Amino acid sequence: MSPAADETDILVVGAGAAGLSAGVALARADFQVIASGALDTVGNGRTVALFEGSLRFLRALELWPKLADLAAKIEAIEMIDASGARIPIPRILFSAADVGLPALGANIETDRLVGRLAEIARETPNLRLETEMLTDISREDKRLRATFASGRNVNVKLIVGADGQRSTVRAKARIGARRWTYPQVAVTALAAHAKPHNDKSVEFHTRNGPCTLVPLIAGEGAPHRSSLVWLMTTREAARRRNLASDALASEIEREVDGIFGNMRLDGPCGFFPMSGMRVTRLTAHRIALLGEAAHAFPPLAAQGLNLSLRDIGALVECLVEARRCGADIGLALRPYADARRPDIALRTNGIDVLNRSLLSDFLPVEVARGLGSLAFATIGPLRRALIREGILPYEPMHNPPRPARLQ
Repeated sequence: MSPAADETDILVVGAGAAGLSAGVALARADFQVIASGALDTVGNGRTVALFEGSLRFLRALELWPKLADLAAKIEAIEMIDASGARIPIPRILFSAADVGLPALGANIETDRLVGRLAEIARETPNLRLETEMLTDISREDKRLRATFASGRNVNVKLIVGADGQRSTVRAKARIGARRWTYPQVAVTALAAHAKPHNDKSVEFHTRNGPCTLVPLIAGEGAPHRSSLVWLMTTREAARRRNLASDALASEIEREVDGIFGNMRLDGPCGFFPMSGMRVTRLTAHRIALLGEAAHAFPPLAAQGLNLSLRDIGALVECLVEARRCGADIGLALRPYADARRPDIALRTNGIDVLNRSLLSDFLPVEVARGLGSLAFATIGPLRRALIREGILPYEPMHNPPRPARLQ
């Protein structure tokens, strides 16, 4: 292999939706990039709800026109209390019309999104998509050396860890992580149903967590489809894992009060134990973490990939500014960490509090949840502010701290 093939500006480790998006974004910012990892294209009922802020980011990269045909729009989100709370908790409807948008976002099957992003990555100048797995990182003079399972070495200025909760990059960088678990399992599935979803996501809040149906595009022989994320106890998950598909579909139909009529499963299901994770720091020497290598939480409020895309946006801005200032991109990561820390903390803590509040039958918690729901349901400006915070949180770093110039 020629020496040139062993050198690049940035190595992105991880080839899921976050890693591929990061690779494309960095390459389009004129960095030389290698993205490496196993493509996550297993269909197990998972989908990604991308909110308007994420869609604007993807449009800025000219990616959304290449993805839009896979997506079903989400015009509204309705939250329904089904927890049996001792005080009445009103329904809340968050509508795109409330904030003057045609839609709040769009929902895409994860395996199809990853497959399409991989196609885009292969066609992107400055980007090489590879399937090798990283095994080690060593520190060299003014660079890092990445070693792969094949024994191949690549010298890089910066490594971006987008390789999930069991991140090899994070482990090699000796970045600590705090983990916690919940007494829940998320069941994911694609469901075909008799009645149309009318571009509305519906979320039932139960004592074991939310049961959510999100619009999907039509499939073959299935004009009306939604994705399901259903949080339940570990015992119920174990029982339902052994059900025949028609029996499980019947239980889903009952759980959502038959709002979409008869239901059937439209593919395999996934079962995922619920946990959370935050890292002690987002960066190390010539290393930056993003996506689930940096943060993880239950799939409430559809914040997962949206948060990861904000990580990517902030990292690209940080590196472009460092380059403009003549700085070494691998040593100018503080603006990225400073920009992302508050948003990650807000989302992680907020999701944790929401999930635990559903699991609690403590009366003061029920009162607080009821009062909050009442306020959002009846006070228009407050509801609109919450919608904007949920779907349009990303703002560029207009004046990021200037990295020191190279001596």
